[in-house]
Amino acid sequence: MTQLISVITCPNCGHQASEHMPTDACQFFYECKGCGDLLRPKAGDCCVFCSYGDVPCPPIQEARAVGQSSSCCGGGCNR
Repeated sequence: MTQLISVITCPNCGHQASEHMPTDACQFFYECKGCGDLLRPKAGDCCVFCSYGDVPCPPIQEARAVGQSSSCCGGGCNR
């Protein structure tokens, strides 16, 4: 079952926030509610949830569940 909530931890200030993940696109930007920094995915990651969340984004979860390579959301990224 796909999890839709991920806790994002800011690498700059350590602030944590539970966020709802979109199911049809990757989220490329996230503004930290602690320090206000604009987070972007790390190199090689498709979204901020894969870089800073405790649960990867739904498209990655689904790909892993069926044994496929963990590719991005199939071109539907919000970049």
